Amino acid sequence: MTAALSNKAIDKLIWVLIYGGLLLVSLGIFVRRADDGLGWALAALGAFIAFIGVVLIWVRSRRAPDDDLKPKE
Repeated sequence: MTAALSNKAIDKLIWVLIYGGLLLVSLGIFVRRADDGLGWALAALGAFIAFIGVVLIWVRSRRAPDDDLKPKE
């Protein structure tokens, strides 16, 4: 049994993933000076997380509006 996320929750998740991923990419760039393998791994993981956020933007654009946002007749 899975619970569907509301559009508002998806919007929050999108920005957390994008900003968190970009922060991890920058951390990986700085860690590369001390440990090359770990730095690349952090940067790759951060890029993947940010990419998931970008894909969720596309998913969100294809969803119908939430019921509470529809005009009442």
